[in-house]
Amino acid sequence: MSRVSDLVDAYKAELPLAWKDNVSGGERVWMLVYPPDLERQMRHALPSIELATTQAGRVWAVLDVTDDFGRWLSAHRHAEAFYEDPSDLTQSILDQFETALVARIRQALETAPENAVVALVGIGSIFPFLRASSVIKSVDSAVTGRLLVLFPGLHDPETHSFRLLDARDGFNYRARVIDPQKDIA
Repeated sequence: MSRVSDLVDAYKAELPLAWKDNVSGGERVWMLVYPPDLERQMRHALPSIELATTQAGRVWAVLDVTDDFGRWLSAHRHAEAFYEDPSDLTQSILDQFETALVARIRQALETAPENAVVALVGIGSIFPFLRASSVIKSVDSAVTGRLLVLFPGLHDPETHSFRLLDARDGFNYRARVIDPQKDIA
């Protein structure tokens, strides 16, 4: 079997498990971690993941943030200046993008039914502008069902830390990792 098939099967194994209502938002986040070079294959597998979700009696929703930075930047009143000199993109301006992105994700989570899996796709596109850890921590309180983050990067099971695109120091997070190698009991 391929690595992608293994990941999809591991996700399928999570679905029939009971969803506890008395857990924090961070514990309602599922991280589907895979090597960055599998991004296209994982996107191709989304219909299989959707089918498994609906067959398990859950609602499926996809939130793709891949193009959000480009859309936000092109709509900014100083877009032309940023194109000419990208160093003008200061942290305070990037904070505005983070606020907009977090609001969009929170809105999708807040409108999703409690039995929904909201798949967050394209989180790698925010690198190097934002930290995935900051975005995920900012939205986790809005998760009522489950937030499935398709995460191109690494997970260290010993420290329970994640590294987006293998690029930055890892962040420790309390999300559930969907891993084909772990024993699901």
